Amino acid sequence: MLDKEMLLIEENKDAQFIVTIEPSDATDRRIEWTSEDGSVATVSKEGVLTALKPGKTTVTAIAKGGGDAVSCDVYVAKGKPSSGSEPAAKRTVLAYVVADNSLAALAKSDLEEMKRGMASVVSDLMHLLVYVDMGGGARLIEISSQNGVGVEKTIKTYPDRNSTGIAETLEVFGDVFANEQYKSESYGLIYWSHCDGWIPYPVPSTRWIGQDTGNNSDNRMNLSDFVQIMEYAPRFDFLMFDACFMQSVEVAYELRNYTDYYIASPTETPGPGAPYDKVIPYMFMDDAIVKMAEVYFDAYNSIYNGGSGISNTNWTGGVSICVLNTARLEQLAAVTRQVLLPGDTSGLRSSVFDYDRRSGSGHIGYYDMVAMMQHLTDPAGFTEWKQVYDAAVAYWNTTPMNYSAFARMFSMEGSNGVSHYIPASNKPAARNAYEKTGWYQAAGLSKLGW
Repeated sequence: MLDKEMLLIEENKDAQFIVTIEPSDATDRRIEWTSEDGSVATVSKEGVLTALKPGKTTVTAIAKGGGDAVSCDVYVAKGKPSSGSEPAAKRTVLAYVVADNSLAALAKSDLEEMKRGMASVVSDLMHLLVYVDMGGGARLIEISSQNGVGVEKTIKTYPDRNSTGIAETLEVFGDVFANEQYKSESYGLIYWSHCDGWIPYPVPSTRWIGQDTGNNSDNRMNLSDFVQIMEYAPRFDFLMFDACFMQSVEVAYELRNYTDYYIASPTETPGPGAPYDKVIPYMFMDDAIVKMAEVYFDAYNSIYNGGSGISNTNWTGGVSICVLNTARLEQLAAVTRQVLLPGDTSGLRSSVFDYDRRSGSGHIGYYDMVAMMQHLTDPAGFTEWKQVYDAAVAYWNTTPMNYSAFARMFSMEGSNGVSHYIPASNKPAARNAYEKTGWYQAAGLSKLGW
């Protein structure tokens, strides 16, 4: 077994592979190493890889005493220019982890996964910054690879604070994105916490973007606040929400001008969150946004077992993940406005797949957008609309069932990856808030009487 399945390394850098030989008492422990493309990278008999030029190769190790070959895909990135005013880095990713709440223990686990993932990124040009608040103060750390191990370095400490506050979030964004050391050709953002789609807090008992319960308080941020903050950030190659219910067209549309790709789940996310040890290396590769989502899905799909024996250390309850190309969202709004047919929508909430398995006052309803549009258009209009929708969805996959903390396992049959709100007559506050969303206005939903 190799210690890495994938390695992203800057040219002219070295990396040490570690191989585990089974059985542990094998007498012949010699390893034969090969590189598929020796012009991209070579590997010594001691398992030391030397990156030579940009490209891809596969390193294979096989025990001379017998056994299966093990391999690692190696991607070599272009090195830093010798002079000039180019950005200091190729990509900077910020993970903003708001865990001063019931998720603190899971944040600790994800931080360790991030270290393991970053161990496979050997480059001075790639920066992973993690702001983490688990109560009792917050830290901004940088995680990097040193001698094949992911290590953290504290960049700044903060007092105990409300990490969902506008000023507090802006401070962290400034500490990262205004820092010349992290000035990059491209950027990524991960937002990690409790979330609840587009709907603002407290309509009714929601927790939109983030929840900070420190000092016996309950602080949460609304979408409009987050949009204001994004005005002070660079445009992101990707924005990923590691949080529940965030793949809604209403949220994606509000954020379309701030990121090229929007990654989230339309339903509740797995308790352990994103598999960062698998996903992080792809966050730093060019044109690998879809691959990030594929790796995310595959990690959970490989252990999916219909929820049998499910726990936060053995998540057998499945996952769903979707990537939207935000450049397509304005066209999607325009065609939605064009093909919608006015009519009676009173029974729509009971007819369309709902990703939200909560009940009572906590239920909001995140309905499948494709299924909803089938009810609200004629066949020709739906065909035209679906072509635009399919172009906007860069990736979508789900296991046959997903897990809900409220309803346990439920079938994902009839789901297509993106949710859409359907107003309820008994929730006037939510309906009023919905009318203020950019999507409501751009998609012409007023013609439905909503």
